[in-house]
Amino acid sequence: MQIAYLASRYPHVSHTFIRREVAALRRRGVRIDTFSLRASDELMSELDRQEHATTTAIVPARPLRFVLDHLSAAALAPARYFATLQLALRHRATGLREALWSLFHFGEGILLARELQRRNIDHLHSHFSNAGGTVGMLAAHYAEIGWSLTLHGSADFDTAGRNLLGDKIARARFVACVSYYGRGLAMLLSDPRFWSRIMIVRCGIELHAAGAQRAQAPELGRRLRVLSVGRLSPEKGHLGLIDAFADVVARGIDAELRIVGHGPERKRLDERIAQHRLGDRCSLPGSASEDGVRRELEQADVFAMSSFSEGLPVAIMEAMDAEVAVIAPRLAGIPELVEHGRTGLLFVPTRWSELADGLHRLLTRPEERIELTRQAKERVRQEFDIERAVEPLLAKLQETLPEVRRP
Repeated sequence: MQIAYLASRYPHVSHTFIRREVAALRRRGVRIDTFSLRASDELMSELDRQEHATTTAIVPARPLRFVLDHLSAAALAPARYFATLQLALRHRATGLREALWSLFHFGEGILLARELQRRNIDHLHSHFSNAGGTVGMLAAHYAEIGWSLTLHGSADFDTAGRNLLGDKIARARFVACVSYYGRGLAMLLSDPRFWSRIMIVRCGIELHAAGAQRAQAPELGRRLRVLSVGRLSPEKGHLGLIDAFADVVARGIDAELRIVGHGPERKRLDERIAQHRLGDRCSLPGSASEDGVRRELEQADVFAMSSFSEGLPVAIMEAMDAEVAVIAPRLAGIPELVEHGRTGLLFVPTRWSELADGLHRLLTRPEERIELTRQAKERVRQEFDIERAVEPLLAKLQETLPEVRRP
């Protein structure tokens, strides 16, 4: 079985779940070539660097290669070449800018298609329905091979591209959704004739035998620590988390907050920390590798997420596996992972007073943290272990591949 994987940027610090999925399929004998629409520039781990060395970036392309690939594609199958161009011009939002981008996507799609043909690829799988998903769809159309798609969350459903998602679903051999919430949105945006091809394939993590085991009490003289991991961008709601944490400190709790990640909100977060006079209790250490995040979890007592929009966060899975008590907003696919009062705590999104109450509860009740983390680790083991999570995808690929038309 020879397939290809495509993402807009791969490998990438926030896309480790793709790399884990690829590795799990390879362990089962699937031959996978990996492609990135654009070269990745964030390689935080040795595993990412190894994967980067064998991943082909579509752009930037050498001008001679671009010209030769398009000339050969047009000469070998002129009808299909111009049909792919027509599809690119049709599959876009309205506006001159979008029309121009559709030409870029067409150009990139033909480059990818020719490379797929040279490697005798049987099937192409895309992660996310963004530009990478569009280029993948166009490449598969020209190469006349099967194409499938994984949908995750806000990147797929909360953007202008959501209006094009129905067409993508209609053209895909199958569509994998990481949550039932996402599956429902995919059905809402697509023709009911194609609902049967929309399936659940969970993101997965590589489980660790031992967790943080820090739920009982911190070492003597150490503050309790609240950890959050995520890009410093508006949709993550970190300003609200800082406000909630300030409320907890005002109640007399000796704790500290670490927000691991980088992004455009850094300055605003620094200002909010200063506003609450929490400079000695709040830190923004920047991005961390997978091993770095694991070390952060080993030093944390509570993991907090404050987002306005999510899919099914891998960061929560990793915290649960590390036996760190979790509090997160009750939105998107999160309740499929965090069951309130059993595997963690949930709060109403944007209700920062409720987040503060939950943080206070977890920080002052070590016995409850122990019980929550015990059940949380078992929850992750049952459904979000990558070795289990990948099985439905493998079965679908094995079922689909014999039907794929070869160029």
